[in-house]
Order: sequence, then C-alpha cells, then structure tokens
Amino acid sequence: MRFENVAIASLAYVEPPEVVSSEDIEEQLSPLYKRLKLPSGRLELMTGIRERRFWPSGTLASTISAQAGKKALQGWGDSPECIELLIHCGVCRDRMEPSTASYVHGALGLPATTQFFDISNACLGFLNGMITAAGLIECGQIERALVVTGENGKPLLEHTISQLLNSDLTRKTIKPFFANLTIGAGGVAAVLTRKDLAPSTAARMRFAVSRSDSSANKLCEGNAAGGDGLEMLTDSEALLEAGVALAKTCWSAFCHESGWSAESLDRIICHQVGRQHQRALLEAIGVPVEKDYSTYPRFGNAGSVSCPMTLAHGIENGAVIPGDKVALLGIGSGLSTLMLALEC
Repeated sequence: MRFENVAIASLAYVEPPEVVSSEDIEEQLSPLYKRLKLPSGRLELMTGIRERRFWPSGTLASTISAQAGKKALQGWGDSPECIELLIHCGVCRDRMEPSTASYVHGALGLPATTQFFDISNACLGFLNGMITAAGLIECGQIERALVVTGENGKPLLEHTISQLLNSDLTRKTIKPFFANLTIGAGGVAAVLTRKDLAPSTAARMRFAVSRSDSSANKLCEGNAAGGDGLEMLTDSEALLEAGVALAKTCWSAFCHESGWSAESLDRIICHQVGRQHQRALLEAIGVPVEKDYSTYPRFGNAGSVSCPMTLAHGIENGAVIPGDKVALLGIGSGLSTLMLALEC
C-alpha cells in the first residue's frame, strides 16, 4: 500500500488518571504468591512494566475516544464540520450495538455529513483504521478523517486478580492469565487529511505492509465475563514465537516495498507488549535497540492505543523530530501485523 497524498494533520493522546504499579498488583496477589512461593518483583522483572494507568470504573470507551478526539481536533485547528469520516478502533466498545463510533460522533458534535463506523482488530485496530481512512483520502473519496480509540483494561485486571485469588491454580496453570497483568489503558486520536490541507510540518504516511497468520487465532482469546468483567487467556510463549515470526516476514516485505532498511530509518515504534517482546522483535528484524522508542514501562500494554500513543508521546518528548523516517510496527492477536512508514 502506497500513499502519496495523506498527512497526519494532528495526533493527540489522553492519559488515564489512576496509576497502578506492578508492585501494587503483586501486593493484591500476595496470597497467591505465598501459596506458590513466587518471588516478589517478578512481574516488573519479566515484563519491564513498572506501572500502568486506568480510567475510573464505569468509564466508557466512547468517553475516552471523545476526549482524545477533541484534543486532536483542537490541535488541528480547522472546523470539525469538515470531518467526513470517523472511525473508532478499540478492543473496548460501549456495547455490541450500536457502533461505539456513533457515541463518539455525538459527543464531539460532528455533522450529519460525517460517516462513522467501528474497526476492531485486537491491538492492531488503530493502524487498520489509519490505512482505511488513508486509502479513502488517497483515492479522492474523502479529504479529512478522524481516527480514534479508547481502551480501559481495568475490568480485565480486576477480574483476573479475582480469578487468581479464588482458584486452585498451580505455577503452570497461572500462565494463561499472566498477560492480563500487563494490560493498561489510554486514548488516542489522529486527524488524517489530504497533504495540501495539512500543516507543512505534518507527518506524511508513505507505505504500509500487512501479513496474517490465522492459524494462531486461538493463542489469545478474550470475552466478556458477566457484568463489567472481562476475561482473557493467552499462551504467551507461543504467541510471542508466532508474532515474531510473522513480523519478520512482514518486515522483509516492508523493506522491499518502502526501500527503507534498519540502517536508513531513524526511529521504530512497536506495539507495547513488554521487554521480552521488544527484544525478541528487534533482534529478529535486525534493528538496534537504540532506534526503538518505548512507553510500556509507564503505560503497559494499552491495546490499540499503544503504538499510536507511543508515537505521539515520542513527538511530544523530542524522541521523534521533523525529518525522521519512522516505522510503526503493529501486531494484533488473531494473528496479524501491519507496518506503516511515516516521514515526519
């Protein structure tokens, strides 16, 4: 997928107010740790995640997405009346029907001329939303789009802790629950426009490559758990192996398609799973760790928010600067990966 005419006119994120450290989680799980003789500090040691952030209980995905969307629209500076497409891309949704995008549309006061719908693809959803909107801009169907997502992993964490404390689990049988303890939250939004409608400093979308491996679609499965609860079971080791193998294949195609390489790009931003995933992925594709920018120590794995929020965070903190060639590497359970080339 090549893009010659699409720019990111505005990119913004919102940060949840509640901070939960890995130490806090281990303290809640202390009966389990004592029973299984697990050493304290292992959660941060194994993942590199120091803390994660959550929204208050009951916060809806649309509320988070609307906050991020409002911030992105303010950063854009043009009239929201011009937005022709709104896409909500989260794992979290307000309900099965109607689309979460419909609530975001109402909260932002977007016009009746704005088409809206949801795209959901695990942690890859936001990047899928970006290339969907970019494709419509590139072919001239629309000129401006707003892509949003809002995630809150608090119900998943709370339900997981309850399961771990009320189950007769062993060191082996707790493994499928471990990934849930890395989950965080956040919100992010991007205004995509035709390049001549964007500020001259806006990042340009250039290339995107995707690869899929649906044989791995049972390695991470989640569902509602009744009430506000969520549950998820993950074969973390197998998912890591399959994800890195797929990413390596996709990276080769990405380099061929874009003409970029590990040497020529300035910055790489991956989906924020944790330290083990970061190291395995960078090693597999041959990118020096110095070129990676990560936020997982502070935010954990915030689902579809993670990769674009890390980009926004990097721009805000000067880790990504004008003129940089940046590769966004997204991976979502299912299993799929998407790599997007940006010129900032």
